[in-house]
Amino acid sequence: MKNQLVIKHTLKIFTSLLFLATSFVQAQTPKGKLFIIGGGDRSDALMKQVLSVADLSQKDYIVVLPMSSEEPDSSFIFFKTQMVKLTPHPIVMLNFNKETAQNKRLADSLQKAKLIFISGGDQTRFMNVVQNSPVKTAIQKAYENGSTISGTSAGAAVMSEKMITGNQKLEKEYSGTFDNIRYDNLETSEGLGLLQTAIIDQHFLKRNRYNRLLSALVEFPALTGIGIDESTAIIVRNNQIEVAGESEVIVVKKPKGILKSKNNNLISIENLQMSIYTAGQKFNIK
Repeated sequence: MKNQLVIKHTLKIFTSLLFLATSFVQAQTPKGKLFIIGGGDRSDALMKQVLSVADLSQKDYIVVLPMSSEEPDSSFIFFKTQMVKLTPHPIVMLNFNKETAQNKRLADSLQKAKLIFISGGDQTRFMNVVQNSPVKTAIQKAYENGSTISGTSAGAAVMSEKMITGNQKLEKEYSGTFDNIRYDNLETSEGLGLLQTAIIDQHFLKRNRYNRLLSALVEFPALTGIGIDESTAIIVRNNQIEVAGESEVIVVKKPKGILKSKNNNLISIENLQMSIYTAGQKFNIK
């Protein structure tokens, strides 16, 4: 009898722990989607896919965040001019600065948007505005609650937790490409953290950014490096990714045998996994 009571008590504890673990996993799994565009031209067909993924209901609205751009009004007008042909839903701009990014009422309006679009420009400029603010929290909560977060170019770079700024630590002048692959050269900072197991690079094939993404993989070997070409996108649904658009997506991961030279910061990698995907193809990230 005593053994039966012990077993029943143990089962109750196990069941309770299982329930808590399941609830925790569910709470950590976002209900939303990411539609990450590698920059360049955005065809109507690609933007129709954005709208399809967002699955807007009658009362839903779209918010554009243009803070990456030097000309935010122009970025918004360009986006809206294209989208009004494709959807009847309201499209509004919330051009936050460091002061208004602390406005919780505006952040609440942002959080309720079913589709949030982040424009191109300079990803560091964008994160300087939203970092440690209700705006960043609103974007994260919107994603968790079922909204679609989309962005292009700089708006793609901000999606990951580790964000490529574009700068090199070992070079004074900015360059759109890296001349070689060196350790402790890639500058990164904190992004939105919507993708925590991958790092994004954009304009990938067009600007030949292999060296930059491989440098990222050396710095963060546990992450998956995803290079998205122009006019191309990835659609992220939890851990599954689907490619959309006109070009290709390059995926690099699992570098083995990384060796670092002490003299010139050059590195060698014994082997790594590399894949190339086109529209309609899918792959998983951990």
